[in-house]
Amino acid sequence: MNKKYKFFIVGDDRIFIKTLVKFLKAEGQTVLFNESSVGALPEIIEQKPDCVLLDMMMPEMDGLEFLKQLRSKPDLDATKIVIISEKSYKFDRKRAFEFGANGYITKPIDSQEIASQLQRIILDSIELTFWGVHGTLPVPGNTTVKYGGNTSCVSLEFSKGNFFIFDSGTGIKVLSDHLMAEKRQFMEAKIFISHPHWDHINALPFFVPLYIPGNDFEICGPAQGDITVHDLISRQMDGVYFPIKIKEFGAGVHFRDLKEEEFDIDGIKIKTMLLNHPGYCLGYRVKYKDRVVCYITDNELYPESSQFYNEHYLNRLTEFVMDADALITDCTYTDKEYESKIGWGHSSISQVVGLAHRAGVKTLYLFHHDLNQADTDIDAKLETAQALLKEKGSSTICIAPKEKELFKI
Repeated sequence: MNKKYKFFIVGDDRIFIKTLVKFLKAEGQTVLFNESSVGALPEIIEQKPDCVLLDMMMPEMDGLEFLKQLRSKPDLDATKIVIISEKSYKFDRKRAFEFGANGYITKPIDSQEIASQLQRIILDSIELTFWGVHGTLPVPGNTTVKYGGNTSCVSLEFSKGNFFIFDSGTGIKVLSDHLMAEKRQFMEAKIFISHPHWDHINALPFFVPLYIPGNDFEICGPAQGDITVHDLISRQMDGVYFPIKIKEFGAGVHFRDLKEEEFDIDGIKIKTMLLNHPGYCLGYRVKYKDRVVCYITDNELYPESSQFYNEHYLNRLTEFVMDADALITDCTYTDKEYESKIGWGHSSISQVVGLAHRAGVKTLYLFHHDLNQADTDIDAKLETAQALLKEKGSSTICIAPKEKELFKI
């Protein structure tokens, strides 16, 4: 952990307490504990710790009653409360959050992950991670070592455990390997598909958590006329194009057709917008409290000199991404490359920079790079974007994210 906090652990499992105390102290944290829930309550009121780590099943006073007692004390409003329990049921997680928990971690804890989990909960941050940043086709080889050669996949993880995945290009296999290494149990997630072009859906069958009973996923995206999202995914897994059929998913998998709309998931607001790309393609605006992340790929922004330039569309898109903390967007081409790619459904670097500047975006993330672009080409695009922003006197920061790179929003 980068910052120092005061923790208070409450639970009757001595081995667990000892392990957690040892780990947190090794991280330089201040740690207090009490095996008695009744005895711990007045100590916590007096100490006012930054974070209380609380077991769910305890004698004297169970975790929910303890939570209720803590949340009735105005002096502890700033204290984060994290349930750490062997109970992995959805019902218990839901009840814990209803009673005022800020986070819920299932035992056994992973010593390599617990620090980042606790910091995410305490800071109430969104973890934005890139798993694939190229477009069209994966491009493995020594020219794509720096940024990675996998295609579109991005994830957002929230303090209360909500997990959103955007697109399932080959980057989702990298994410799958990461999640399996973490040994996550009973995983729940929303998978948001921008559109069904192959580089955005073709690696979904390689996402191992979909085959694990007890996991639960909702796959959301735009229907294509009379072709539903369920049809789009199942048809590429019909036994001919892929040997495993969709019915072999072991997890609970649900499908949802989206259009331009707004909806809420546990206090996280999602807004969608149809983008300028062949077929139905959706951009996503995700708002959590005072932070906004926009995922806009694939999308073509025509320059004013183009006969296809549409000011109304540009104004709508500018409003859609306005004041975003993070704008992840298609910057497939350099301006020179775009001259011969007009009408292909992707944007040039100068048009993307202009959008980010007009909308007052805090950080622009360059994404969906052309398959013929090596690391050096992406470096050059980044330099161009940063120079253009400087010319405009813009406050927008520009980053070219790398595969597996994590940002806290």
